[in-house]
Amino acid sequence: MTEGTGAAHGGGRWYQTYVVTWVWLLLFTVIEIGAVALRLERALLVSLLLVLSLMKAALIVAYFMHLRYERLNLVYLVLTPLILIAALVGGVVPDALNAFHLRR
Repeated sequence: MTEGTGAAHGGGRWYQTYVVTWVWLLLFTVIEIGAVALRLERALLVSLLLVLSLMKAALIVAYFMHLRYERLNLVYLVLTPLILIAALVGGVVPDALNAFHLRR
């Protein structure tokens, strides 16, 4: 590759975005492992892991799936599974609580 072609691709710095994204993903993963190792309270641990997982999913979708400039698609891709999970949990929890109370 000649010098002219490197300049056309941002001076060879095109990979910097991917490296920075990878570092953020690594940092979030280390925080998740640390939170589990610290044996935090269950509700706090689940909340922290959920938030960090959503942040990681958003980074992956935005940078590795090249949707960072398509904000609406990015929002749909992250929020749709959350809405589906909330609906499924909302449908299962009342039955599970009812079954739990019947066993007592």
